Amino acid sequence: MASTGSDPAVRRLVVLRHAKSAYPPGVPDAQRPLSERGRTDAPRAGRWLAAHVGVVDLVVCSPAARTQDTWALAGAALGPVPVPVVVDPRVYGAAVDDLLAVLAEVDPAVGTLVLVGHSPGLPDLVVELVGPGPYPDPQEQARVASVAGKFPTCAVAVLHTDHPWSGLPAGGARLVALTSPRHPGPDWV
Repeated sequence: MASTGSDPAVRRLVVLRHAKSAYPPGVPDAQRPLSERGRTDAPRAGRWLAAHVGVVDLVVCSPAARTQDTWALAGAALGPVPVPVVVDPRVYGAAVDDLLAVLAEVDPAVGTLVLVGHSPGLPDLVVELVGPGPYPDPQEQARVASVAGKFPTCAVAVLHTDHPWSGLPAGGARLVALTSPRHPGPDWV
């Protein structure tokens, strides 16, 4: 899955939910740090991205401490050249329409985008973009059902679309990969 194929018009949206966070007393939600498990899982997600996604052109990240820390740990696994990161306050607590508005502003030249945020917005976005089916890949139905049922911390969903970022329609993407530390499959590293 390191390539979207021979069609340069295919875009990849990688949806990454923040890693497990801690709940220290008196710390506001947006400032919650990662837990020990989160600090272990985030680099593992990064290694999976390096092995299965490859080059990332842009990251759009929630301003929450746990999302930024997740990306810092995951992104380090992609190599020495840092990926450009846009911290967008609209991603924090965002609903699907908010996330679509954020995506609509992404430069059309971006081929692979990582969106780092929160539940329930991220899994709702994945389900919206994939639509109700039918799906050409029989395993895609299981992946979509899994996202709709539970999108655990540090989960990674990879979608392919041939639509521009500025016009992602419902049902206009395919969910080609799904993994997480809680349901890793054979290729989680």
